This record gives sequence, structure tokens and C-alpha cells, in this order.
Amino acid sequence: MSIGEKDRTELQKSHLDVLGICCISEAALIERILMSPKGVHNVSVHVPSKSVIVTHDPAMISEAQIVAILNSAKLEASVRELGTVKNRRTWPSPFTVVSGVLLLLSLTKFWFKPMHWLALGAVVTGLPQVVVRSFATIQQKILDINSLMLIAVAGTIALKDYEEAGCIVFLFALAEWLESMTSQKAQITMSALMNMAPQKAMLAETGEIVDTREVPLNTILAVKAGEMVPIDGIVVEGRSEVDEKSLTGEPLPVTKEPQSAVWAGTLNLNGYMTIKTVALAEDSTVARMVRLVEAAQHSTSRTQRIVEVFARYYTPSVLIIAAGMAIIPTIMRKENWHSHLYMSLVVLICACPCALVLSTPIATACALSRTASEGVLVKGGDFLETLARVRIVAFDKTGTITSGKFSVAEMVCLIEEDDISLDMLLYWVSSVESKSNHPMAAAFVDYGRSRQVEPAPEKVEDFQNFPGEGVYGIVDGAAIYIGNKKMALRAGCNSVPNINEQEQGATLAYVFLGRKVVGMFSLYDEVRHSALGVIRELKKLGIKIVLLTGDGHAAATRVNDQLEKEIDVIHSELLPDEKAQKIVDMKKSHGLTAMVGDGINDAPALAAADVGVAMGASGSAIASEASHVTLMSDDLRQFHETILTGRRTRWKIAENISLSVVPKVTIVVLALCGHPYMWAAVLVDMGACLLVIMNSMLLLGIWNGKGKSPVCYRVAGGLTDQYPCLPADPLYKFLKVTGEDTSESTVDIHEPLLRAEVKPTCACCQKKAEEVRIPMVDDVY
Repeated sequence: MSIGEKDRTELQKSHLDVLGICCISEAALIERILMSPKGVHNVSVHVPSKSVIVTHDPAMISEAQIVAILNSAKLEASVRELGTVKNRRTWPSPFTVVSGVLLLLSLTKFWFKPMHWLALGAVVTGLPQVVVRSFATIQQKILDINSLMLIAVAGTIALKDYEEAGCIVFLFALAEWLESMTSQKAQITMSALMNMAPQKAMLAETGEIVDTREVPLNTILAVKAGEMVPIDGIVVEGRSEVDEKSLTGEPLPVTKEPQSAVWAGTLNLNGYMTIKTVALAEDSTVARMVRLVEAAQHSTSRTQRIVEVFARYYTPSVLIIAAGMAIIPTIMRKENWHSHLYMSLVVLICACPCALVLSTPIATACALSRTASEGVLVKGGDFLETLARVRIVAFDKTGTITSGKFSVAEMVCLIEEDDISLDMLLYWVSSVESKSNHPMAAAFVDYGRSRQVEPAPEKVEDFQNFPGEGVYGIVDGAAIYIGNKKMALRAGCNSVPNINEQEQGATLAYVFLGRKVVGMFSLYDEVRHSALGVIRELKKLGIKIVLLTGDGHAAATRVNDQLEKEIDVIHSELLPDEKAQKIVDMKKSHGLTAMVGDGINDAPALAAADVGVAMGASGSAIASEASHVTLMSDDLRQFHETILTGRRTRWKIAENISLSVVPKVTIVVLALCGHPYMWAAVLVDMGACLLVIMNSMLLLGIWNGKGKSPVCYRVAGGLTDQYPCLPADPLYKFLKVTGEDTSESTVDIHEPLLRAEVKPTCACCQKKAEEVRIPMVDDVY
């Protein structure tokens, strides 16, 4: 089954793996040859992942026809299969092997001179694919590395340097294979999120397995232990622990019970649940994540655009220089024109900017994949680069710096009338607040229930939400306003009483019955445990910290006291548009500005900032839509880590540009100094691509061991992500624990707990897991 989705105009979006993509020239070739046929509406090429997204009309052109068009240019295209990353280049092609053998045998010419003709055989054997690709690009008026290599080979043969020609062909093919093998690791990691969305679901009533795309709203599904939650839903029956690391980046299991929310793509660890779907498959959280990451990876950053413009002029300039080095000495009939021709061929090989063009997108793609795997969604490389350069960060208070879990400290009835009691006040407040999603609302409802007052949301009429002020509703004919001091103006009340609790830093909420203030609440909200550490780390990076809040100055000051006065500037009692204006002012005075928030009232400020960061787990959908970065969990440490990733990405891009430019400049300088090495030019050209890919993959943590998949630990009960490989089927149980050493024990895993047929391989690395060694942990089962 291919990855495809249809929009309202019945256009299909097809995802293709195209292994023949090497650099931007192939991207231009693909765009030109696919935009020619009728029925193709859009083509998006992503060079780092060697993937192409084609939006087309399936009635006019099918996926198979698109693949055939690409393969006619020897681009090795195929429809992407769900859950896989294709790479058929496990070994060099037979032609490459034969070419290498013939080249090696040709070196025996020193003992038997006719053997030098075998070098021509090496050229003939390894050249056909290069010829086909170069002709395909030349037909589209594109000059790529294949064309340049073909010219270089033709030139060396004209100079009767057959061994050099054979060496060019063999090294080019070998380096291309090594590059494809190296980039495979990056492709697997970058494609992991794309393949995370479950494709099948089990109907609870019949046990039938159906495609998730066919599941309507409010369908009851069954989720067994070890299975992925197929679609966002609410638990109807059952209790289990669910691993949400794929979405939030946090490895700890989360307990789910009836009425708990579950999300598609998360793993049910150890229980049986039935869930009622609350979204369609294409609208689920993981589906939206996939679309967001896909769009981010296929977007181009500012640095990438600059490099591509430079490359557009670099290749023609080098070609002109190479042509001049070959033609001018020949016209002037210089005696050493052969050496000048040879030097021009060396310079010609250096004309392809593959590594340079790849230097930015491969680093950006790896960084975006790394942040996504840690539960941070960045909407493009531009925002990651900007985040690395921010000089000032503004935080919202409620739900961002603080946990957003309010508790009502005290409630006071401010009017002495027989028909208005404290319970009546609680009834009005809890009923109206039960229709709000503000963090304070739950505190009001819980406080009412603690006093045996149940809310009646069905009796609330004309409910309205006023961001930065409060809420309004009519309950049993009574017009109830609940909010801060600014809500008094909306209610028509001229003043509110001064309360001593404000001096203690409590957040105050007033209750108005029409124009009359009838009650007052004082609430407290605790600072997040990670907030102080994150703010200190940001200040170490030279970033100024600002607090923007709609609460009173006393409440904001109390928060700063809890943060040991690490906040540099506090702005309190702000409406949403005032927060946005503060962001604009900070951009003018301090430069690049980031805003971190979670609520509807933060949306204007998030949109106004150079980088808006939304707290996705507890935040509103409007805030997430307005932001440029979304933290899928409530851990502020993710924000700090994303800034560090952005800074590391900038350094990697600079290193990649150096790795792609400096070696080629060195080869050209050596050639101009009378030391032209054709084989070295080929190695540098392809080796630079290899180095750029490997250097960028450090952002994924692949080479330094930090990017290993955390899937394996789930079978061990979700205790840590440090366990080694365990079977993919979590219904295995520990049968025998031996060894007296309490720090480590041998665990044999063989017998399934419920079913007879299981997969004795690890879910992430596919290694056999017959016996593993894990740290001894008490009470795992």
C-alpha cells in the first residue's frame, strides 16, 4: 500500500523513493520531466531523504506511470511502502565490481603491456549508467555530475590515459555507492516519523481488522497490549499504561483509564482497552505531526536559498574557466597544451556543487528529524536557524512558567443577600467554567465538587470567552461574568474591592452578577520544576528573559520570587493585543525575539514573534496553529534543547560548507600549480558529499550512539530507555532469572504469554533476541 491521500478535488499525493537522487541537479531533472505530462500538479523533491512527493490526478496519470517516467532516466524510483525505507544498494553493482577488477588487472601492464587495454574494459563496463543519466539531464538542458564525469572520461581517453579514465569511472561508482550506504542511516531516522501512523484498527464489537482511513467518528476500537493506538480517542473500558514517547519525547509510561485521552501512534504497554474515536485518521495528532514534519523538511531555509543561488553561478563560472584552460593554450599552439587540457579536466570535475548544495538541507533535515523524535515540531529550517540566534525570550506565566494546575485557596461572597449564598455562587461559577478550557476552569469545578456542588453546563446559555479577561454565561436567567479586573468594565461595574490576598501574590478572580460584584476567588499556581533550570541555562547563552502575563503584578512578582528573581523584565495585566505589541517593541529594541505560550490569549504574541513556541500538550489548538514551534510535552527543557539543536545545526552547516568547498579549492590550486590529479578530483568531489552526510548525521546522534531507537525498552515495562534489544512482541514474559549479582541478571526470553506465533526480533533493530542482559529491577511484573 502506497502512501497517498486525496483532497477535495480528488488529487492524489504519492510518495516515491528515488535512490538516483544525488544533488540539486537531479532535483531539477525530476521536476522538469514530471511537470511535462498532463495530470501532474505539483512536484516536491527532498534531496537528503531521496524522496519525491507528487500531487497528481490519478485519472490522468497513475503512480506506476510516474515511476516509469523516472526510471526511464535511470533514477531508480519506486512507490514508497509504508513502514519501510528502500535501499537496494547493499552491495556495489556487478558492473562496479567488474570495472574494479579490470582496472586492477590493467596495472599488470608493467609486466605485460597489452594488459593496459583492460582499463578501457573497465570504462566500458562501468560507464553505461553514467551515460544514460547524463543524456537524460542534457536533454532537459541540465548539466550534472554525470555529464561532467562523462566529459572528463572522454578527455582522458583522448589523451590516451586509459588507466586514469578507468580510475575515474570506478572511483565515481564506488563513491556513489558509499554515499548511498551512508545516507541510508539518515533516511531511516528521518523516515521513522513518517511511518509512525498506524494503518490498521480492530473493531471492538466484531474483532474485524479494518483500514484506519475507513474508521468513522465515535467508533469503538479494541487496543491490545503491545499494539499501537490507531486513532485519537477516549478510553471507554479498561486500564493500561501507554508509552507516549513517540509524540511527547518523554519515556515514562502514562496510566490510562476510562475517560482518559489517547493518541494515535502511542503504544499500549500492558493492558486491554476499548476506545471511542474522536477524530478521523487523517485528522489524528500523529497524522498532523507527519504532515507538519513533511512540510518542514520540504521547505527551504534562508541559508539554503543563498547556497543554491551561489551554486547556480558557481558551475557555469567553473565551466568557463575549465574551457578557457583547454582552448586558449590549444589556439596559441603551446607545446604543453596536453598538460593544460589535463588541468582543465581536473577543474571540470570540481565544477559540480553537489556537496555544497547538500550541505544545508541535509543538516536541516537531520535536525528537524531529531527534534521531532524528541517531541518538538519545528515548522521549517528557517525557524530553527532563527531560534539559534534569538537574543530575548518572552514567557507567558499561566501554563508555561507555571504548571497551569490551579487550586482555589479561598472564596469570598461579597454580598449579603438571602437568595445569594456561597453554594449558589459556586453553582454559577462551576457551571459557566465547565464550558471553558482555561487552566483555571478545572480548579473552579473541582472546588465546587469538593463542597458537593455539581456544575450544570447544560443550563448555561450564551457562553462567551474573552481572552485575557474571563468568561460570561447566563445560568437560570442570571448573567454571570467571571474574570479579572478588566472583566468589571465589560460587566459594567465601576470598581472592585481591594483584597489583602493580592499582597500575597495570589491570582484573583471576581464574580459579577450583572453589574454587581458578588464574589471573589483567590487561586495559586505553582512554578514548573524545570522552569528555573531552563531560565538559568538560557541566560548562560546570553538570552534575556521577559515575563508577559495577564495576571496582576503581585502574582507575577510571586512567580519571579519562586524563580529566585531570574526573570529580567516583568509585564503584567496585559491583554492579548498588548502582549503582541510588547513582542513588536522587543523586536525593535533587542532583535530576534521568541515567545513561549500555551493559551488562546497568547496566539497574537506567538504570531508576532520571530519564533513562536507553543506548549502543545496542555496548550490550545489556536496557540499551536499560530506558533512556529510546538512542544508536544509540558517540559520546558525541550525548548532549551531545541535552541541548542538550532545552534549545533548552524555550526554543522558552516562545517559542511567548509568540507564541500575547501577540498575542491585545494585540488584546483594544486592543478594550477602543475600537480593535476584526476583521481584525487573524483575522490574529493564524491568524498565531500560523503563527509557532508556523515557530519550532518551527528545531529541525529547516529555515530556517537545518542540516536539509538528507544523502542526496545517498552517491552521491559517502560522503565528506562537504556535497556538493550528485546522482542517486538511484548507478550513474551521473563521465565528465568539467574545470578546472584543484584546489579545484573541473565534473562531468557522464549515462551509467549498468550499466543503461539510471535516475532523473535527487536522492533527497532531487527536483531534476534534469544537472550539479553538487563539491569535487575524489582517488581517489574
